[in-house]
Amino acid sequence: MMTPQQKKNRLFIIIIFGMTIIPFLIALGLQQNPECLKSGTNIGQLITPPITTEPSDFIGFDAFSTANLSELSGHWLLVNVMPSDHCNDVCLNALLKIKQLRLMLNKEFPRTRRVVFMLKDVPEAQAKQWWLKDALLWRLRQTQTPTDDALYQTLLKEENSLSEAQVTQLIGSDNRETALQSDLIKIKPSENLLKKITAMRAGNIPDGLLLLIDPLGNIMMQYEPNFDTYKVKNDLMHLLRASQIG
Repeated sequence: MMTPQQKKNRLFIIIIFGMTIIPFLIALGLQQNPECLKSGTNIGQLITPPITTEPSDFIGFDAFSTANLSELSGHWLLVNVMPSDHCNDVCLNALLKIKQLRLMLNKEFPRTRRVVFMLKDVPEAQAKQWWLKDALLWRLRQTQTPTDDALYQTLLKEENSLSEAQVTQLIGSDNRETALQSDLIKIKPSENLLKKITAMRAGNIPDGLLLLIDPLGNIMMQYEPNFDTYKVKNDLMHLLRASQIG
């Protein structure tokens, strides 16, 4: 007869085994039964077979991203794709919509991470404006006044930079360092991963493309530019409820 401690150890081993095998079985089930994802309000396209990735495929674009590469493992990744060395209004608006989407997830927020794939080299000063807008422009959507809406649309255009006076105005009484902190992990995909994405898109990678990567590292859904944030949320919540991983 097993002692209580032996029973406890055995249960612990079973739990660890389950945590290892269940995510694999769920991913396999979704791959073999894509109709589970095509029901309801799904507007994304299921990628079959999914594009597999390895940790080595994710190269940090800057110091912050390099230091936080470990955050990518075991989470659902919402990936905006920047295919060129410019970020037009469609590109920047897509970044801001995913920022909004994560906040809409409420208690599921910690299961996701926000990522951008940088497919081209970009000058640091130019990229700094993108991240500055990513950190602050959402504030203009909180008031919904005609003046703020007009400024939002103006600043979405890459040629219109945020001035220091505008930065100060948008931050208001908030702590500057906290206000400018970003959760966006910027990644330069490996050459191998870039080839896979390019082949999947038949060479057409548009500004505003959104990819969804599961906690096992599979790129398994894609959304065309100008996607509906609420419908993407419905898709993601369906997956989060079904999987319970990540």
